[in-house]
Amino acid sequence: MNRLHPQHLARLPAAVARPAYDRQCLQSGIVHLGIGAFMRAHMAAATEAALAAGDLRWGIVGVSLRQPDTRDALAPQDGLYTLAIRDADAQGQPRQRLQVIGAVRSLLVAPENPQAVLDAIAAADTRIVSLTVTEKGYCHDPATGALRLDHPDIAHDLAHPAAPRSAIGMLVYGLRLRHARGHGPLTLMSLDNLPANGRVLRGAVLRCAEAVDPALAQRIAAECRFPCSMVDRIVPRTTDADRAAVSQALGIEDRWPVLGEPFFDWAVEDDFAAGRPDWTLGGARFVADAEPFERLKLRMVNGTHSSIAYLGAMAGWQTVDKAIAQAPLREHIEALMRDEIEPTLAELPGLDLPGYRANLLARYANPALAHRTQQIAMDGSQKLPQRLLGTVRDRLATGLPVPRMALGIAAWMHYLRGVDEQGQPYPIDDPHATELTALYQRSLGRGASIEAVQAMLSYAPVFGDLAGNAPLATALLSALQSLQTRGVLATLVAVNHGELAE
Repeated sequence: MNRLHPQHLARLPAAVARPAYDRQCLQSGIVHLGIGAFMRAHMAAATEAALAAGDLRWGIVGVSLRQPDTRDALAPQDGLYTLAIRDADAQGQPRQRLQVIGAVRSLLVAPENPQAVLDAIAAADTRIVSLTVTEKGYCHDPATGALRLDHPDIAHDLAHPAAPRSAIGMLVYGLRLRHARGHGPLTLMSLDNLPANGRVLRGAVLRCAEAVDPALAQRIAAECRFPCSMVDRIVPRTTDADRAAVSQALGIEDRWPVLGEPFFDWAVEDDFAAGRPDWTLGGARFVADAEPFERLKLRMVNGTHSSIAYLGAMAGWQTVDKAIAQAPLREHIEALMRDEIEPTLAELPGLDLPGYRANLLARYANPALAHRTQQIAMDGSQKLPQRLLGTVRDRLATGLPVPRMALGIAAWMHYLRGVDEQGQPYPIDDPHATELTALYQRSLGRGASIEAVQAMLSYAPVFGDLAGNAPLATALLSALQSLQTRGVLATLVAVNHGELAE
């Protein structure tokens, strides 16, 4: 079978969309740090729509920050890859729509050649540097959002300016090189699931730059832009079976396609230093303030996704669609949104919250995605402060109960035991795994008690000022006692019947 490549595009089936513009004329206007599946199914797809409309200034230089696998798969394909949009028909049968994306112009692997990444950031054509590096990629304290200068990657970058390994270090040294070459300011744009992600990125970049050169920090603050944004599309990890199925449908081998649901949302603040693509052509919307959209998505989508992940993984429900098909879990998630999350949301004109809730449940039930609960469960220490604890703080501050929110947090704590209810072990994939598993073993691992719960709440990188909170500890204790003695399913039935302490 031939490999996906520009010279083979004409051989694709007629139903497969493909670039109709001249890719040889693409300029490299965007450098993207963290070229993973989500970015390729989301921002790159929206950029493709802008390129198709004739604005060829926005080709993407994709940077892998750790591994060469994406470069190794896509470089022989001249950056081309397939986006497979998957859902089910009226009879519940999976279906897909295929599009070959041409927006990625070149690929770099930062550990192999960090100077090439700095050169790309400093290049005259570059106007935007975007990031999908996950929450842990910001080297910050999740509880406060502040950059940790003692983070191993940041400490390394401050000592080795020619070979930074963190995204923050690459931005700072790339901007320093850009200024030295006399090129104009940039927009730095986070696409990660962080509240006020642009402000978090700005704070991290300026704090690192201050440690490098205060004058550099002042110039970045004055010239660069850091728009906040909210991104939403479910993108599961591509499997070997997915690669084989997409390649068979193409009649050409694609080593690394990406999968996505039909739903697409992107609200980004229209604050750019040197222009931007018309991403509205791909479904984005430019807004004056992204915060209400961020809060909606982080709490409704990401918060419930994490609750499903920990409860599902512990119960042995391996994918989100299988988990949400469990009636007690679906009832819990719907009530969690309606009764505990929605009252904390800012008003968004024109937003139909009941409709949004129903649509989200339908998205979770999509059988064509097979989004694994263990994939969503990784990096919990980085995700909980953004996805769950903001809602908890808002409710506790006004004296409102949190039984369903507490169940999600308790499920994460319970998940730290590293074995599901079928006795199957799994690794704890988390930057704080060593500390958290040790804490679990000497507290909840000996049984649920108020002292054990308070010990977990005292873990400052996750819980911050929630340490010692009595109402939260009480709600967590009730949920944890039930999870440890009765299991996930019976606990869900109990919370749905109002039997867990508030």
